Amino acid sequence: MLRLLNLKEYNPTVEQAIALIQIEIEGCKKSDVSAIKVLHGYGSHGVGGAIFLELKRLLPSWKKQKYICDYIYGSQWNMFNEATVNLLNKDKSIIDEDINHSNPGITIIVLK
Repeated sequence: MLRLLNLKEYNPTVEQAIALIQIEIEGCKKSDVSAIKVLHGYGSHGVGGAIFLELKRLLPSWKKQKYICDYIYGSQWNMFNEATVNLLNKDKSIIDEDINHSNPGITIIVLK
C-alpha cells in the first residue's frame, strides 16, 4: 500500500514537515504500508523547495541507519528505475498517477 502525505495542504515549515514525515513513517511501519508518497512541491523557482532540499539531505542517512529501506525522488519514479520496479514488484497494490511523469514535487519513502 502507498500512503499519501500531502504537506502542501498544511504549508508547514521545514522543521514541521520533517516532524510530520517522521510521525508518518513511525505510524506506517506498524501497518501494511509499503511506502509513503510525500507531496512537498518543488518550490516557486524550480530549483527545489526547502522541504525537498532537507529531505535530500536526510534520506541517505535514514537509509544508512535502516530507518527507511529506500527512497525514490519524483524525477526517478518511473519504470526504468530499479528501486521503483523493486517496490512495485513487492507490493502489487501500488497504483500511482505520478509514475513515469517525472514529478519533482514528490518523494517516495520506501518502508518495506
